[in-house]
Amino acid sequence: MDALDVLAIMLVGLWVFLPAMLPNSAAVIFGGGTPVDFGKSWKGKRILGDGKTWRGFIGGGLSGVALGLLLIGISFIFDRNWLWGYMDLWTGIGVIFCLSFGSLIGDMIGSFIKRRLNIERGKKAPILDQYDFLIGAFLLTALFYPHWIYGTYMEGWHLMALIFLLIMTLLLHRIMNIIGYKTGLKDVPW
Repeated sequence: MDALDVLAIMLVGLWVFLPAMLPNSAAVIFGGGTPVDFGKSWKGKRILGDGKTWRGFIGGGLSGVALGLLLIGISFIFDRNWLWGYMDLWTGIGVIFCLSFGSLIGDMIGSFIKRRLNIERGKKAPILDQYDFLIGAFLLTALFYPHWIYGTYMEGWHLMALIFLLIMTLLLHRIMNIIGYKTGLKDVPW
């Protein structure tokens, strides 16, 4: 395997995972309104907090789905088997829904864990803040489309693609949070 093969593997991993990377940023834009936990507490602590709203969940998730449909369309125009593997359109749409909404569910689980650890909304939680959405997207997709994660369609997630995705997640998470802070969409730059 030469350097171009490695680069191609890493970029394909990023390309197919973009529908999971957009929803959290889009949720900030669409957010507000009724919290997902409806303001309820569990054991004296908010379940999720005011930062996780239904408008953000639905708007963010559908933004990821829209991006995913665009990416599938682009890859089908150039070569049906190029990036998304041998999958029918309905499987592709299902995978995109799982990636998009799984990332938001992972983020909500991260918020739930932060509340249990007494980490207030907006406070840093290294690793958890950066990777909760990634884990949620992978787990929900693996639950409904294990063949896409492990086998026939993508020939399994290549380790190099996963490592590249972990590094890019750190960089993109930081950049997007700074942009959100500077534009007034976020209260803190992390």
